[in-house]
Amino acid sequence: MNYFVTPEISEKAFTVSSLNSEIQQLLEASLPWILVEGEISNLARPSSGHWYFSLKDSKAQIRCAMFKSKSIRVRFTPKDGDLVRLRAKVTLYGPRGDCQLTVESMELGGEGALQQSYERLKNQLQSEGLFDATHKKSLPTLPEKVAIITSPVGAAVRDMITTFKRRFPLTELIVIPSLVQGQGAAKNLTEQLLRIDASGHFDAIIIGRGGGSLEDLYSFNDENLARTIFHANTPIISAVGHETDFTIADFVADVRAATPTAAAELLSPDRQQLLQTIQQKETYLAHVFTRQLQQQQQKVDFLTQRIRHPCERISAQQDKLDILNKRLEQGILRQTEQQRTALLVTQQNLRRADPTNLIEKYQQAILQSDSKLQTALLDTLDKKRIHFANLVDKLNLVSPLNILSRGYAIASHEGHVVKSIKQVKKGDYINVKVKDGELACQIKNTNG
Repeated sequence: MNYFVTPEISEKAFTVSSLNSEIQQLLEASLPWILVEGEISNLARPSSGHWYFSLKDSKAQIRCAMFKSKSIRVRFTPKDGDLVRLRAKVTLYGPRGDCQLTVESMELGGEGALQQSYERLKNQLQSEGLFDATHKKSLPTLPEKVAIITSPVGAAVRDMITTFKRRFPLTELIVIPSLVQGQGAAKNLTEQLLRIDASGHFDAIIIGRGGGSLEDLYSFNDENLARTIFHANTPIISAVGHETDFTIADFVADVRAATPTAAAELLSPDRQQLLQTIQQKETYLAHVFTRQLQQQQQKVDFLTQRIRHPCERISAQQDKLDILNKRLEQGILRQTEQQRTALLVTQQNLRRADPTNLIEKYQQAILQSDSKLQTALLDTLDKKRIHFANLVDKLNLVSPLNILSRGYAIASHEGHVVKSIKQVKKGDYINVKVKDGELACQIKNTNG
């Protein structure tokens, strides 16, 4: 039997590579980026930085590839067996024809993802200072009105109401109903808190719920709720879960209570203890009042003893006035005598400093100085006259005119004194200066 039937019309045959390419295009076009949860197995991390592993559940598995540019952004170190959530694209690896996931991002799945998100938000808010003790407000000692934001049903709200009634029933409690888990719970809690805080009618606010799993309590790890608690004007107690449960609301609230019942105990003073404190204060006030009364009575007695008749006070003041008058008279006399003595001393000093005596003294000094000056001038003039005559005699000895009087003459040619026959020649005219005039001469001959 022939199983191969030749078609009447010729069809185009795909190559394996072109078929895989078509499949890849169909997959990528039909499936956008998707979220997939599963367990990691066969994880390989070569030196290239790419990650290769399989993602599986109880019934199936699929190959995955996460390239280095994406893997370096993962905030934890994955290992086989980890439950993870992937954002990926379905692709086809052409060379082998294997369908695989090309992973864009990875985070822990289930409680691991919640824990990771919790730690990330906790670290962020702590770095911003929302947990600092400097921002915490003090709780009121005797709150008159307290708001409780929680589920209106359940053991937590009943325990808080019972505790308040037992310890301090005077506090007015207002239960503000709110979702405490599931979708929309964080938003509902935030809205109720904003409304109650803005009213300004409450001395304190308790926000919380009973125990539960991490997912159940996760509404209290919301960032908007945390920031609303931080910026609230009313003191806030966070009372979420059991003693071992910690949420972001616990860290940012003014006070964290281990349980809802503990929150009620923090805000409600014990009635018996309060009555005892009041009695102690009453005893103390009575003692203080009695002591003050005794002190005031003693003061009255002391003042009564000091009271004197007005005549005695007038007589005492008159005696004091007489003493002051005597002191005043003595002071005036003493001051007058001091002024008289000072006047006499001033008069004596003035007489010693009389300018007439000084004028006569300085006139005599001027006459003596004038006489000395005239004598010195005459002596100096005689000395200068003798010195001048000596200088004239010396000048005459070296004067050219004196030499000419002895028969000498001075010849000059063209304004220059003739000192040598080399300065003139035959036929030159020269001037000859004698004692009583000049001679114009012509040179006839020179003898050298």
